[in-house]
Amino acid sequence: MSNAKKGIAKEINLKEIFSVIKKRLWIIAIITVLASIAGYVYGEKNTTLLYQSSARIIIGENADMNTLQVILKDPVVLEKVVEKLDLNRSPESLANQISVGILDSSKVVNINVIDTNAVRAADIANTTAEEFKNEISTLLNYSDLRIYSPAKVNPYPINDNGNKTGIVGLVFGLFAGIGLVFFLDSLDDTVRSQKDVEDFLDLPVLGRIAKMNKKNIKKQSIHQIEFPGGGTGVSK
Repeated sequence: MSNAKKGIAKEINLKEIFSVIKKRLWIIAIITVLASIAGYVYGEKNTTLLYQSSARIIIGENADMNTLQVILKDPVVLEKVVEKLDLNRSPESLANQISVGILDSSKVVNINVIDTNAVRAADIANTTAEEFKNEISTLLNYSDLRIYSPAKVNPYPINDNGNKTGIVGLVFGLFAGIGLVFFLDSLDDTVRSQKDVEDFLDLPVLGRIAKMNKKNIKKQSIHQIEFPGGGTGVSK
């Protein structure tokens, strides 16, 4: 019996919760939509989008890979890149945008560039590879080097946080909307159910009067029958 009562009480509580949410569902929907839009806009506005592009070069045998990596990011090479592309930055600043690595202990060197412009990132990677090739030929008289894979424009940013903040805003708006709905419900002292009457008066409810409307009145008049002598009755 106790388990049955607990089950009934739980069902009633769930119905009440659903009823509260359903009554002010529009509030939850509006807050969720606004929070999602605000989160997305905030993420797009406060995030500087970065684009990445890579060029690969193959270096022949009898080459000191470590020395070549150092030369690749040397100001002598990067100054020419800055001048050729007319970049508004110093060679030292450009060096911070470039990372150099050897792929799987091979003779392939990867020149990776990150920039706020997708086209410029590819141009920097390709120009750096070309100027590095020319500089090596001049300084070390080394010509066993060729560009294996030129950099291509990658239009997709590597740090697009707009969608993430939009999702965070959606979740926050959903919970905030539900919390606001239950807060407003706690302030509402309107008597809406038999339980509210019993709780307020501390008395049991013996019966209730049905809500009267045009439909009910019309239905009732159809079922009434007049008897001789002025009496009426209800047909079944």
